[in-house]
Amino acid sequence: MTFAQVLGNEDVKQALAGMVDSGRIPHAILFHEDDGGGAFPLSLAFLQYLFCRDRRAGDSCGACPSCGKIAKLIHPDVHFVFPTAAGVLSEQYMEPLRKLVAERPDFREAELSEALGIEGKNSVIAVAESRRLLEKLSLSALEGGWRAVVIYLPERMNAEAANRLLKMIEEPPAQTQFLLIAHQPERVLTTISSRCQRIRVRPAGGPAGPVFADADLLDELMNALLGRNLPDALEVSERIASLPSREQAKAFCTFAADRFRQVFLAQQGVEGAGEISPQARSWAVKCRKTFPRQALEVMNRTQTLIGRNVNLKILFTDMADRLYLQI
Repeated sequence: MTFAQVLGNEDVKQALAGMVDSGRIPHAILFHEDDGGGAFPLSLAFLQYLFCRDRRAGDSCGACPSCGKIAKLIHPDVHFVFPTAAGVLSEQYMEPLRKLVAERPDFREAELSEALGIEGKNSVIAVAESRRLLEKLSLSALEGGWRAVVIYLPERMNAEAANRLLKMIEEPPAQTQFLLIAHQPERVLTTISSRCQRIRVRPAGGPAGPVFADADLLDELMNALLGRNLPDALEVSERIASLPSREQAKAFCTFAADRFRQVFLAQQGVEGAGEISPQARSWAVKCRKTFPRQALEVMNRTQTLIGRNVNLKILFTDMADRLYLQI
């Protein structure tokens, strides 16, 4: 994956290439993307440029052995970490990840779960993953140059796993690069995110914010809440709880949280092309100024409890109640 093959984010690509050219590379970069926003192929393009033996005109050659191995996700000094079923290490799922990236490098979280065969299951980055990664990084680079770690969804890393990695991210060995790809950077352990250079990755040619197939559910929920109609809001919450999988329930929370962030921006008078949806602008006029922040807390809490296998009907009924009280 070369920079030329990555659509959009021209300023980000130039900045990443400039880091390598100048030799001033942050040891840890946190990419903030919307689900499926393209941070994964951008990370591969950056690593190809970093490892490439024949860089040309601000891009990797795409033909040397390093470029080929990184593009195929088989470079021995590039390690991938992502949420998996409990007790299973990421390295055991590399084949389905390679196949998914070959077909759709800008995959969505739900597509990864489906490719791994864990759709509907609780997936995390557990402490065993951190132990294994630290073991790998304690050894010299097999090809004698850079080593890199790509962590997809660090916000799904449990506290013990995150704390074990913290020291390595703070003081990594020479020529060791960490790339983190987050959908909810505010949920990444603060001591980790504060040590990363944060870069916003925007979807190329797509709508602002994450896409959710049943977006009308949020519209119906907000119409009921703004109309002070709790019975209707609870009826919508039951339909949200009936989504086919826990991953889709989490996707609803991600989508709703993004819309509530847009409501906050609209209320603050922040303008940005494509940043604020018409629905968010409409809601911003009708709800309290305090609502967006409180709603974000509700959605973050709901998403966390989904991961803990709380009954979805109880959970989304509670969500509707809390939003009704705050709006």
